[in-house]
Amino acid sequence: MRFTTYLRNGQPRLAVVDGEHAIDIADDLRAELTRGTDLAAAGRAAIASGAPRLPLASLTFAPLVPEPGKTICLGLNYFDHAKEGGRDKPEYPWFFYRGKSSLMGHGQPGLLPKASAKFDYEAELAVVIGRTVPRHVSRADALQYVFGYTCFNDMSVRDFQKRTPQWTIGKNFDGTGGFGPVLVTADELAPGATGLRIQSRLNGQVMQDANTSDMIFAVDETIALLAECMTLEPGDTIIMGTPAGVGQARTPPVWMKAGDTVEIEIDRIGVLRNAIVAEG
Repeated sequence: MRFTTYLRNGQPRLAVVDGEHAIDIADDLRAELTRGTDLAAAGRAAIASGAPRLPLASLTFAPLVPEPGKTICLGLNYFDHAKEGGRDKPEYPWFFYRGKSSLMGHGQPGLLPKASAKFDYEAELAVVIGRTVPRHVSRADALQYVFGYTCFNDMSVRDFQKRTPQWTIGKNFDGTGGFGPVLVTADELAPGATGLRIQSRLNGQVMQDANTSDMIFAVDETIALLAECMTLEPGDTIIMGTPAGVGQARTPPVWMKAGDTVEIEIDRIGVLRNAIVAEG
């Protein structure tokens, strides 16, 4: 089943996707997951009903989870990306956080910051947690807590990212985390969303082209490692890292600029598209 989050009167709403249409079903994905709502059943009931259909093309999209409790990102999670950055395969994930003000939905502008021109794209798989993950969950049991998967563009301000040993500042400029537009429930994909082609395109040119099976730390292992440290809660999101081909590793570097369009596509999930505009 497929879900999306859109804006109605400026407020996010959760909808189930039926072909090229959406049917409104609830206020907020995170809230419904926290309540334990059977969203698959709610979605089936909405599709079977005569509820109004909204053309997807007419919607203004919000971040798929507008206010995640936690957005945890992985750096260097594809070997070829680690290599192009001059680093060895990490022995432990390079985790960092994103805040909610950095997130935006499909079709919303990615903001080229006034403070930097070194604005890069990163195609990533996003994992949305559906139920509270118990501490120290085993890798074998980890995937049962995943609700679904979507696309993410971890747009990065590279010079700020490199100003400190921790990457947080370069990953949290406002309007730099494209998120959505459609979540596909875990039951419709291979375990851990493996075997999916993942691409980024800049103005139609393919920049990254890989497969989610190439991740160093798979979804199940990543959840188990995080559960050693923290409780993962419904609506928490894990962003699984990017493959080779980012702009900073090219010769000469390729930086996104105002007027560009960047797309992230993951097989069987969909396309996330954002235009780049100058801040302010």
